[in-house]
Amino acid sequence: MTQLKIGPHSVQPPVVLAPMAGITNAPFRTLCREFSEGKGLFVSEMITTRALVERNEKTMQLIHFDETEKPRSIQLYGVDPVTVGQAVRMIVAEDLADHIDLNFGCPVPKVTRKGGGSALPYKRNLLRSILREAVGNAGALPVTMKMRKGIDDDHLTYLDAGRIAVEEGVTAIALHGRTAAQHYSGTADWEAIARLKEAVPEIPVLGNGDIWSAGDAVRMMRETGCDGVVVGRGCLGRPWLFGDLVAAFEGRGEAAYARPTLKEVGRVMLRHAELLGEWLGNEQRGVIDFRKHVAWYTKGFSVGSELRKKLAIASSLDELDALLSELDLDQPWPAGADGPRGRTSGRDRVVLPDGWLDDPYDCATVGADAELDTSGG
Repeated sequence: MTQLKIGPHSVQPPVVLAPMAGITNAPFRTLCREFSEGKGLFVSEMITTRALVERNEKTMQLIHFDETEKPRSIQLYGVDPVTVGQAVRMIVAEDLADHIDLNFGCPVPKVTRKGGGSALPYKRNLLRSILREAVGNAGALPVTMKMRKGIDDDHLTYLDAGRIAVEEGVTAIALHGRTAAQHYSGTADWEAIARLKEAVPEIPVLGNGDIWSAGDAVRMMRETGCDGVVVGRGCLGRPWLFGDLVAAFEGRGEAAYARPTLKEVGRVMLRHAELLGEWLGNEQRGVIDFRKHVAWYTKGFSVGSELRKKLAIASSLDELDALLSELDLDQPWPAGADGPRGRTSGRDRVVLPDGWLDDPYDCATVGADAELDTSGG
C-alpha cells in the first residue's frame, strides 16, 4: 500500500477514524490510538463553525487534543462561507489544529432541513464558496472534505463536488458510499468510490461505508483503488479494530487480530469510562456518558437482559466494575461480533428547505439557524 499524504502529514497505514458526534471525543481517540500504537489519523467529532467563532464553552472543550495527538485533526460543520472562513482563521491564528476536515455528509433531518450536511453539495456555487473560504484562510493547513453520494439516487452530487474540491485546492476527499436518503441502511456503494477516484486522480480519495473488519478495509482499497479508508460505525465498542487495521496493512494477517475475551473487553470498558471522567472533570459524568457504549462493547456476549440494563445505568467506576465482575468473563470473542453495528436506519425522503432542488446552481444562502445547535450534534 502506498503512503497516504494529507498535505504535509503522512498517514500510514492509510486509515482514518471517522468523526462521529458524541463518540470521537478525546477519550475515544486516545483508546483507538493506543491500540494502533499511534498509527493512522484520528478526527475530532463535528465542530460547528459558528459555535467555535463564538467560543461556545462546550465547543471549546470538544476541540481539546491530548498532547500526544499528532497531527491534530478537527472536523468543521458550516453553511455560511464567511463564518467558515472566520473559524478557519481562528484555528490557524490560535494553533488549534494541524488539519481541517469539512463535513458535507451528515444525513440527519435537523441538518438537511436547513440545507446543511449532505444536502449542501447540491448547491454547487455555495459549496464552492465554502471551500474557497476554507482553503483560502487555512494557510499551510491541509483542508479535506467528507461527503456522501448525494441526496438520493435522482440527485447525485459526488462527482461534481469532487471536481469543485480539486479546483478549490482541497487536499483529499472522503466519500461515504450512500446517499442521504439511505442514511445508514442497505449496502454502501463501493463502485461510487472507484468512480470518484477515476474522476479526481489529482488528490487522494478515501472510501467510507461498511468497513466492519480489517479485511473489509483491505478489500475496499483493492476493489476501488482508493487511497485510504475511513472507519466509523465498525469501531463502536471495538477501539482495538485500529490495531487490526495496522496488522492487516503491515501484512501480519488475521493471526494478529484482536479476539478479546469478555474479561479483556471489560478492562477496556473501565478504561474508556475512566478517561471520560478525567476529560469531563467528574467521574459520575464520565460513567453516565459511557452508558451509550455498553451495548456496543457487549454485542454478541452472553450478558443477560437484567445485567445489561444495570450496566447501562451505572453511575460510578466502582459500580461498573462490580457489575462487570458478575459476568462470565472467560467468554471468548463471539462469532459474528465483527459484523455490522450502530445505526442501520433509512429514510423515505430527505427533509430539505423549500425549493432546494429547483436549481443546483442558484446562489443559495442558508440561514443562521442552521448552526444554532451546539457542536457534536
